[in-house]
Amino acid sequence: MAHRHPHDHDGLDQSQTRDHAHGQPPTHSGHHHPAPANFNRAFAVGIALNTGFVALEAWYGWQINSLALLADAAHNLSDVAGLLLAWMAALAARLRPDARHTYGWQRASILAAFTNAVLLLVAMGSLGWEAFQRLGTPEATQGWTIITVAAIGIVVNTATALLFLRGGEHDLNVRGAFLHMAADAMVSLGVVVGGALYLWQGWAWLDPVMSLAIAVVIVFGTWGLLRQSLHLLFDGVPEHIDLPAVQAWLSARPGVTQVDDLHVWAMSTTRVALTAHLVMPQGHPGDDFLRELSEGLRERFGITHVTLQTVTAPMLQHCHAPRPAHSDPHH
Repeated sequence: MAHRHPHDHDGLDQSQTRDHAHGQPPTHSGHHHPAPANFNRAFAVGIALNTGFVALEAWYGWQINSLALLADAAHNLSDVAGLLLAWMAALAARLRPDARHTYGWQRASILAAFTNAVLLLVAMGSLGWEAFQRLGTPEATQGWTIITVAAIGIVVNTATALLFLRGGEHDLNVRGAFLHMAADAMVSLGVVVGGALYLWQGWAWLDPVMSLAIAVVIVFGTWGLLRQSLHLLFDGVPEHIDLPAVQAWLSARPGVTQVDDLHVWAMSTTRVALTAHLVMPQGHPGDDFLRELSEGLRERFGITHVTLQTVTAPMLQHCHAPRPAHSDPHH
């Protein structure tokens, strides 16, 4: 759906047009299939399952003095926080824009991802330090208890991942939740293997080593989330957007001689925005032309919120001319 509104921008021609295109990110086939309206039930069930498992795992980890179980419990606690943050962000993104928040609260999803990454890195850092200390004085633990509790974790994490399976193709947030919980199931499997090796060989040092291995895997996977979310928080171009390709495609449109003041940023983890000036010496081409560009940007690049403005070269130079040092912008 496209909305076009004439507006005046920094003294440019008042016939210039802004075109907004809203829609779902494209699938690989280029067709658009709306994702389910929400995953409220999936989030609620997933949070309940993981909260119960965290309590169970932390209790037995403390009872048998297993750092591997405590490390995995801390990780699963971060999963609960992550699911809760993702749920709150999804709900916030549905709030309507108002006079104080003209974009609404869509960026909450980016902030939630960043916060989740920071909390997870802090938790793994503290547990990694404890594991290093334990390496010097390893303590005996109970292998069968570790295997049993971790096996329950495999079931819980797999069940939670399946709750988000059907929406992962269309929603990056839901896909992230699915991949995260599936990875957690693999981590729990690693704890099971560690417990089995302890029963077989009686290696007391295996528990802190498994804790360190879990922490390293989690930190390695979380670093990308931290880097990407921080990049988006500072209005960086999303990694899946090829900016030179976007500029080249716009420049190749009929009548466009130059693309200027091009900006692409993430409004949320699922929606990308673009603004640009199109230099068109022949004047404003009409609303149909701008609508076609918006649809092309959505289908080719997944850019769903587009603002395009047509200008002539002299107007563009006037727009970018520096103000005199003594000028007062309020007069």
